[in-house]
Amino acid sequence: MSITPQELELLMQEVEKEDPIDFADLPFDEHELRGLISNHLCEMADAMENFSEEDKQLTLLAVAAKLVLENLVLNIQLLRRHGVPLSDSTEALLQRLRKPGEE
Repeated sequence: MSITPQELELLMQEVEKEDPIDFADLPFDEHELRGLISNHLCEMADAMENFSEEDKQLTLLAVAAKLVLENLVLNIQLLRRHGVPLSDSTEALLQRLRKPGEE
């Protein structure tokens, strides 16, 4: 991989300046969590060394899409658990996506 886990960790911190992560009261060190994730992603990238550029991009896009979906689901679950209403735009979007008969 053309980036080290340490460099990726620094990039993650740069991105977090614009969109901070709320680690709340997790019993884990933020730096260690970033290190764990950056190591894992660099290992994933190294495992794709023999992939074509298109396959690498498609794989990374699929991973990113899965993570965004998982983040959305977890955030909705948290809001519901704490009785926090969704914004009108989010509620309208989810209303369109609800299965018929589920209200």
